[in-house]
Amino acid sequence: MHNSFQARSRLKVGEKDYEIFRLAAVAGSERLPYSMKILLENLLRNEDGVTVRREDIEALASWDPQAEPSHEIQYRPARVLMQDFTGVPAVVDLAAMRDAMQALGGDPKRINPLQPAELVIDHSVQVDYFGSDDAFAKNAELEFQRNQERYQFLKWGQKALDGFKVVPPDTGIVHQVNVEYLARVVFPNPVAGTTQAYFDTCVGTDSHTTMVNGIGVLGWGVGGIEAEASMLGQPVSMLVPKVVGCKLTGELKEGVTATDLVLTIVDLLRRHGVVGKFVEFYGPAIGSLPMGERATIANMGPEYGATCGLFPIDRETLDYLRLTGRSEEQVALVEAYAKVQGVLHTADAPAADYSETLALDLGTVVTSLAGPKRPQDRVPLTDLATHFPAALADLKQERNIPDQGPAKTVVKGQEVALSDGSIVVAAITSCTNTSNPSVMLAAGLVAKQAAARGLKAAPWVKTSLGPGSLAVTRYLERAGLTEPLKQLGFHNVGYGCTVCIGNTGPLPEPVSKAIAEKDLCAVSILSGNRNFEGRVHAEVRMNYLASPPLVVAYAIAGRIDIDPYRQPLAEDRDGNPVYLKDLWPTQDEIRQAIADHVTADEFKAAYADVFAGDERWQSLGAATGQTYDWPDSTYIRKPPYFEGMSLSVGRVPDIRGARCLALLGDSITTDHISPAGAIKPDSPAGKYLLDQGVAPKDFNSLGSRRGNHQVMMRGTFANIRLRNLMAPGTEGGVTLHQPSGEQLSIYDAAMRYQAEGVPAIVIAGKEYGSGSSRDWAAKGPRLLGVKAVIAESYERIHRTNLVCMGVLPLQFMAGETATSLGLTGYEIFDIEGLDGGNAKTVSIRAIAAEGGEKTFHAIVRIDTPNEADYYRNGGILHYVLRRLAA
Repeated sequence: MHNSFQARSRLKVGEKDYEIFRLAAVAGSERLPYSMKILLENLLRNEDGVTVRREDIEALASWDPQAEPSHEIQYRPARVLMQDFTGVPAVVDLAAMRDAMQALGGDPKRINPLQPAELVIDHSVQVDYFGSDDAFAKNAELEFQRNQERYQFLKWGQKALDGFKVVPPDTGIVHQVNVEYLARVVFPNPVAGTTQAYFDTCVGTDSHTTMVNGIGVLGWGVGGIEAEASMLGQPVSMLVPKVVGCKLTGELKEGVTATDLVLTIVDLLRRHGVVGKFVEFYGPAIGSLPMGERATIANMGPEYGATCGLFPIDRETLDYLRLTGRSEEQVALVEAYAKVQGVLHTADAPAADYSETLALDLGTVVTSLAGPKRPQDRVPLTDLATHFPAALADLKQERNIPDQGPAKTVVKGQEVALSDGSIVVAAITSCTNTSNPSVMLAAGLVAKQAAARGLKAAPWVKTSLGPGSLAVTRYLERAGLTEPLKQLGFHNVGYGCTVCIGNTGPLPEPVSKAIAEKDLCAVSILSGNRNFEGRVHAEVRMNYLASPPLVVAYAIAGRIDIDPYRQPLAEDRDGNPVYLKDLWPTQDEIRQAIADHVTADEFKAAYADVFAGDERWQSLGAATGQTYDWPDSTYIRKPPYFEGMSLSVGRVPDIRGARCLALLGDSITTDHISPAGAIKPDSPAGKYLLDQGVAPKDFNSLGSRRGNHQVMMRGTFANIRLRNLMAPGTEGGVTLHQPSGEQLSIYDAAMRYQAEGVPAIVIAGKEYGSGSSRDWAAKGPRLLGVKAVIAESYERIHRTNLVCMGVLPLQFMAGETATSLGLTGYEIFDIEGLDGGNAKTVSIRAIAAEGGEKTFHAIVRIDTPNEADYYRNGGILHYVLRRLAA
């Protein structure tokens, strides 16, 4: 490695000596934002004269905050973080790459993680059982029954792949485990006879990887495909971004929670516009902001649109590392390294040079929710009673839903009437909030007051508590709050993402029938980070994000359209009205509960043997060998990406004679493109599983079957709320085949186009691919024969994923849309002038059935030279495989 700036140095901490690369060796580095300093150290340490040159380091050191991003760097994160929904297909791809490497005459063991890769199984547990003491045990048992083949495959990967670790199921949520245990903050790593120390950094196969930014670790979500390449030693190609400084002042008012704060920040930053930018938080309020609040804010980086939302390393960081059981040796290393690099934040630290700044006085934050279908649509609690009727009217008009009045039914032996606005799901879920002791203890304190007055959740509400980690269970129990939560129906249902990712499980049958009978607009309230329509539950049209204590309160009310300041939630056992203020704890009560019950002992006990797993995990058998034997399975199948692949790269042709598979509107999420929820028996994926002899009760979810491309192809564009404008009056994965005009499922139409030798395209509006970082939202279209997507704008990760799968992302010129151009989706499309992937714009000719044609131009969203290489190779995995096999 080169050392052009003489930055290599030594750092002694206690009895240990570390090799470091000093930022102070580079003139001008002191003015850089913290995130830029992390990138600068990364370049100094990896300077090789080829992927990282002296000029790259100089360009970053002289970073112009106001300049538009133009300089590309090759960034190497310290580790890769995965969850099982995205991690299983990543390991499937690595197994397939080993086979392909062998077929190309290479050594399959060269396909191996070259840096730590850590996978946490948290996406598979589903809330089938709730409201009982045995709900957790029953859900865990079902989880193992459904996912045994996937888990056996992951155990093979853990044995066959060096540096690949798996945190078994029923342990915790990936980002919470990352913050509470896996993150090092400063990474000690043996290299060539010495131990290097450097900033802990990571990329993750889940968009909420940003949560680790709360403890000063730079990390963000990437597609599974990009993560695989990173594991295999490929740098992350990126343009040096703009950095937005968000100044926090003041303090939260009595009764306001961290959830209210983050929903306010999401609203603020979305309106400001931070997509594709780094965000850093600074200002006088930082020092008094607890780590739980920081992690909550950082977690929702994808919701406010930033690549990351980074907090500095300071005394609060060091205290949190001690609280969560990190060794004193590690804490001492973090402190010493942060000091020598000039990044240990203090109250008098000068502000860095930022591209843009904005400010938030925490004293202006009010109690809020967000919904009914986007996390950025914040609603102050004082406005909810008037907001909801208007939102309901808009939805009914948009979807032409008639008002049929309430539906009467019997639930738990009680006669009840459900209507629009009835809350049918109330979930304390998602690491966004479960990682934060202040809101979890607040929920328990609300439950304690409610239980003391004899209150319960409304009988039609499906209640659940997903604690996020074993440590949360321990401190709730220690605080005496587990039993009150149970009395309100919030029993532990499992250590996973549960409702936040749509693993809500079935609604009680009487509730489900009542919704269907009167086509009700039912509601969920959850302490999650995503509330897109159709995500939480297919039968629940309106979804609100809220703090855990508000979730408990609204579960009691059973309706969303009340004013909890003026209307009682319910009546107590004596017939007295109970208002929200009667249950809400004070800040002093919450702080005292944290001081008394959240201790290092709880975290040390929770993570004492985190990789061991329970008896079920330990007894699972697994294949052996350096290549996988691909047994017959409906969960794990060898993907076809590398079939017939050679070492040479072919010519990239223009796209001619294409047909549109779907014409879509704005805010099409990865949930729309590649849903993770239930599989309907009459859907293409359901029919495939039935043909394979799988009973509907064993279908599991689409997310759990991401290791089987046959299922995932059929599940692509299969969200029941997708609206394809080519097939007006329909919802779901439906299109009109051209030129026949026959109405088919999108999968069946795609297969017919492939049989006819016709390439496919997709046309969309703004924010195409927003939401979770799902590689199958790119893999699925690729396997359906989609050659290009034309959209008004893209979510960052999804655009990258398309390129990494060899799908061409094109963007309409400013001011132009499918509507303004008069496109119907029924045309024949020619995309010309690609120039092998080097073109900045292309010409698109749309030929109508009646013979007329129109020509327009589009921007090629292949944003870096490396991405052009990936596209020419047919995708990033093909590019990496060819390099390793050469």
